Amino acid sequence: MTVADQDSNLPDILGLWDYNDPAGTESKLRAVLAKAVASDDRGYHAELLTQIARAQGLQRQFDEAHATLDRADAMIGSDMRRAKVRLLVERGRVFNSSGSADKAKPLFVEAWELASGEGIDGLAVDAAHMVAAVEVREEGLKWNHKALDLANSSSDPDAQRWTGSLCNNIGWSHHSNGEYDKALIYFEQALQHRRAQGKADDIRIARWCIARCLRSLNRVEEALAVQRELEQQIAEIEDPDGYIYEELAECLQALGRTDEARAHFLRAHELLSKNAWFVEGEATRLARLAMLGGVD
Repeated sequence: MTVADQDSNLPDILGLWDYNDPAGTESKLRAVLAKAVASDDRGYHAELLTQIARAQGLQRQFDEAHATLDRADAMIGSDMRRAKVRLLVERGRVFNSSGSADKAKPLFVEAWELASGEGIDGLAVDAAHMVAAVEVREEGLKWNHKALDLANSSSDPDAQRWTGSLCNNIGWSHHSNGEYDKALIYFEQALQHRRAQGKADDIRIARWCIARCLRSLNRVEEALAVQRELEQQIAEIEDPDGYIYEELAECLQALGRTDEARAHFLRAHELLSKNAWFVEGEATRLARLAMLGGVD
């Protein structure tokens, strides 16, 4: 089944996603289940289950996610290529999120091969970017470029929408290698794509990445100015962001304005200590925020 073949009464699954709220997304996806069953569209039903599993995985409910994927797997016939690719990608994501990247990688590679062979470009790009996420640096960079090349050459809107994310990922790969000038080029390209897509949250994140890179380039005053603008934006929408406060603090600290920095370190710690992913994956960084923020 292609997207064009889908029952017009069934909602676009990706349109139900709020990646900042996986629990809420799961609820929205489950609300569509009855309609999917009634439609007798097994491909759509199976894809829907894979996305419920993805939402469960993002909530770190890994056993539940695998069980949901097992349900999807039992439904998928040999002719349901798109659903099969979804299953492979989401199974890999659950393995990767639960610390089993070795189990995830072959699933992502298989998904890439199947999707690219069938011309399902959007899912092929997704699969390639997930291979990049579990690969070592240089191999990961190659896979991100492979994904970006396909996104740029494809006529599939689902593939094209990945360009901003992929430029961002490539930027971070260069940043991790200390290649800050190269990183800035890709971060700026990511911002161009995000502005074209018009989503305020994504534009703000892209600008944050540019500012973070400017700090690495010792262009700290410029970085601070951008973070000040972002701080004003989140104040206006009453949506505090710990990462912005962290960077404000780091910029001020780098400029020797320690007293000003302390309050921002404290605010960043307050917000990011509530982020389960950050607490688990960035323990050293969180401890730095606590120390420089004067947390008891």
